Amino acid sequence: MATIQDIADKLGVSKSTVSKAINNAPDISETLRKNILNTAVEMGYTKLRRSKGTAPKLCVIIKNMEYEEPHQFGYDFIIGFRQMAEPAGFKVDVIPVTDTLQKKTPYDVFMLQNNYIGALVLGFSLTDPWMKDFEKSHTPAVLFDNYIPANPFISSIGIDNDEGMGLAVSLLKKLGHKKIGYLSSDLGSHVMQVRYKAFFHAMVQNGLSPEKDWAGSSYYITQCVENHLMRLLNMGMTAIICSHDLIANAAMIQCQQLGYHVPKNLSIIGFDDLPMCSYTSPPLTTIRQNRTELGKCGYYAISSLLNHVPIGTILLHAQLIERGSTGSFITNTK
Repeated sequence: MATIQDIADKLGVSKSTVSKAINNAPDISETLRKNILNTAVEMGYTKLRRSKGTAPKLCVIIKNMEYEEPHQFGYDFIIGFRQMAEPAGFKVDVIPVTDTLQKKTPYDVFMLQNNYIGALVLGFSLTDPWMKDFEKSHTPAVLFDNYIPANPFISSIGIDNDEGMGLAVSLLKKLGHKKIGYLSSDLGSHVMQVRYKAFFHAMVQNGLSPEKDWAGSSYYITQCVENHLMRLLNMGMTAIICSHDLIANAAMIQCQQLGYHVPKNLSIIGFDDLPMCSYTSPPLTTIRQNRTELGKCGYYAISSLLNHVPIGTILLHAQLIERGSTGSFITNTK
């Protein structure tokens, strides 16, 4: 690995100047600091060797995901990650990031500046600026529900969405449903694309023959339900699988407003098993992903990457949680 002296020699500056730039000393110009940090990243410099006497630092980088309260989606990920990392001697910080930060500071530079040696990354979409950085990054990162190929410093974690969708379709087929629709958030994220493909694959695997228009997606939940739910009902769908629980709950509410009974007239299945699923009306059948265990997997993957074991993807088994929003096929008329 490169040393501070290597960086100094390449740039023709003193070793102390490089040290000041890396440690954010105030008596150095921003232009020179940026040049030194970018060069350090290019040369593969890491602060891992400089953590003597202090706990090495990991971070959870989070965007578009609430995490501060126990009922929020990101909370359990952080708990699980900390349960593994902190007893192993790491300090863990939670870092909410914005597009502005990502555009201003490359991922590797941000990690170097703040002395982080690895990150668990939650809530990123395909359009986030750092997603391009991850393609060539040399700082270990574990991405939840995202995937970067051919970079041994980047790993992915999630649940087996194909398995989960298969469980959902198999349950509905067992209950007598053959015309099953699918409602999804916008397909601009990796996991939404994976679940969309998994739905059609699961339908075919179960001997059903879905058409492309059996699925509908929109950016906003209200748009998705308003634009596609009635269309699917008019096509004779007797059951609907949703890409996540919030759409499923919105669909149930809309059905009730339209005079349809769930599950007598329409069965609905969600995805994720948010805490609210036990308290919706009726309680929502869904596919559970154990977020605490996924957080633990995040640490396992980071630990492996730091020890030069290039783990690609870790998938946990999905679990079907059957509640009151699914029932045997009778009719989908009011």
